[in-house]
Amino acid sequence: MNVRGDGAVDVTGSLTFNTVPDFLAQGNGWLAGGKGTITLDMKAVSKADSAGLALMLEWLQQARKTGCTIHFTNIPERVQFLIRVNGLAQAFGVSANGQD
Repeated sequence: MNVRGDGAVDVTGSLTFNTVPDFLAQGNGWLAGGKGTITLDMKAVSKADSAGLALMLEWLQQARKTGCTIHFTNIPERVQFLIRVNGLAQAFGVSANGQD
């Protein structure tokens, strides 16, 4: 992950069961001091599974606790599918019918 000066965070690599603990630890750092909106740009995510979706949900929950708002951009297609089938389209701002 790369925290940019404009308040955005570039999420890179795989968001899978094996990598989620590291991403969670990194997220604790940029969420701890934040207020306002944090944009998570996911265009460089090479692979993602349901553990990645669980991580995204955890980030949303932590953000609410710290008074932040998270906005996800460039969510990988596979994760968008998981979001829709789990009824989470509204939470992530993803079209429920797949027409994003």
